[in-house]
Amino acid sequence: MNIVLIGYRGTGKSTVGRLLAVRLGRTLVSLDEEIVRMAGCGIPEIVAAFGWPHFRDLEASVVEKFSSIDRLVIDTGGGVILRQSNVDRLRRNGFLIWLTAPPAVIIERIQGETQRPALTPGKTFLEEVRDVLAEREPLYRAAADAVVDTSGVAPEEICAGIVRMLEKNAIV
Repeated sequence: MNIVLIGYRGTGKSTVGRLLAVRLGRTLVSLDEEIVRMAGCGIPEIVAAFGWPHFRDLEASVVEKFSSIDRLVIDTGGGVILRQSNVDRLRRNGFLIWLTAPPAVIIERIQGETQRPALTPGKTFLEEVRDVLAEREPLYRAAADAVVDTSGVAPEEICAGIVRMLEKNAIV
């Protein structure tokens, strides 16, 4: 079974994913990194040249590829839950953990990030984060097997808590 981290950008998926992979002796797969590798260019370039729907198609193909492999830690992009088919594939062989944080924490963590283009052009950064979270939270909630708040907690502590939860539920 895979451990799949879902949640908005800036909630700690990449950092916690790296720690979990080491702690559990599993391979880490970052779906965004796989998309970039497959496309041969960065996410902003993919979106600028082909649009978000094309990016989501690439995302769906990497989800399909890696969801069938066992014993991975999968760090997903924040929008993976926008397609129910992605969630269904990831759940077939995975335990989905929704990492959360309030908008103020997310903004503090991702300010200055250039790897993702705006999702809602014409809005302030805070408006975008709040609006996208409002849209996606029900999807994250529906997809998640567990929820972990990452605000105010060190990544190592988050990792240790997730490992305890996985052990308690006989997932690892």
